[in-house]
Amino acid sequence: MSLGLAVPTVLGAVSGCGSGSTAAPLPTGVLEPNAAVERVIDGDTIDVDIDGRTERIRLIGIDTPEIAHEAFDGRPANDTECYGEEAREFTQALLPERTAVRLERDVVGRDDYGRILAYVHRASDGIFVNFELVRQGYAQPLTFPPNVAHADLMVEAARDAERDDVGLWAGCPTAAG
Repeated sequence: MSLGLAVPTVLGAVSGCGSGSTAAPLPTGVLEPNAAVERVIDGDTIDVDIDGRTERIRLIGIDTPEIAHEAFDGRPANDTECYGEEAREFTQALLPERTAVRLERDVVGRDDYGRILAYVHRASDGIFVNFELVRQGYAQPLTFPPNVAHADLMVEAARDAERDDVGLWAGCPTAAG
């Protein structure tokens, strides 16, 4: 499995989902996987196996509430934020251990912590995991240019989740602010 460094291509057409809902990437069927999930760390961070090496992946374009775990720099664990556990559980449901995934990169390939920055698609059915987390209310958009390939899609999905009062929009008093 080779991850490659190319800017991603669009994996699915955009189509309306009916009655004013978010235009969502259509599943494209089976995708060629380039990694397999080893474990979910939190809602927007996973470990994967790429060619026999474990790599930490940060799902780009989104931000899920934090859970209590040791910080990257060794600081003590912070408190779990509202909807943090739910976001992790949803990501675990989408990406159980050994799930084959297709990682697609944008312009900047790694963050300051050495994590690969990627859009994650479940290989079996093409589900765009980053988008699904926002659409279901488990994440908010978080854009760091130049990684903006799906920024508009994430903002639209968050607006719909907030309007529909789902996920963290319904369960967290400070989600909107």
